[in-house]
Amino acid sequence: MTNSSLSVTTVAVAALLLAAAAHAQQAPLSPAAKLRNPAAANETAPATYKAKFETSAGVFVVQVNREWAPIGADRFYNLVKNGFYDDVRFFRVLDGFMAQFGMSGNPGVQAAWRNAQLKDDPVKQSNKRGYITFATAGPNSRTTQVFINFEDNSPLDKQGFAPFGQIVEGMDVVDKLYSGYGRNNVPDQARITKEGNAYLAKEYPRLDFVKKATIEP
Repeated sequence: MTNSSLSVTTVAVAALLLAAAAHAQQAPLSPAAKLRNPAAANETAPATYKAKFETSAGVFVVQVNREWAPIGADRFYNLVKNGFYDDVRFFRVLDGFMAQFGMSGNPGVQAAWRNAQLKDDPVKQSNKRGYITFATAGPNSRTTQVFINFEDNSPLDKQGFAPFGQIVEGMDVVDKLYSGYGRNNVPDQARITKEGNAYLAKEYPRLDFVKKATIEP
């Protein structure tokens, strides 16, 4: 092969590599990839949308109103759309108070979202029965955990808990979620983060869980 032929070949290969890199940059990430890259899960949600949750206790549907809490509504939309809540346990279900879920059973995914904190939304709706809200650990600390109110928990409003939607179908299913572990035997969130569903399946086998969550067409 002559030097000129080698140069042409080198240029052609370089061009192909550049084209492949450009395509890779333009190609949208898969849901699985977005679950490990929170910054990429950033779609703006519709003004209203419904999320269907198929669970071990039955099916319930959340209707989200973006105007109520737009930052939270967008995060919830991306989490549902990309499969974050699939196979997630309802790990804190307290009779007369609320049902909490939203820690991934996959430690790698949970670790990716641990510091993906959101700014707070102003509280525009009250934490009434059937309303769904992001859990917080203080100002601007929302990530992936949410809870559904069993009763009128309006005192939470002054603490900055901003509902972004409500259960419109299947509240009876939410009422049936297993609560037998009570208030004094709640799973250790540090262990969920580290061990995922392996820990929960072993130590808390009766917890109900999300089989599949989808955005309704």
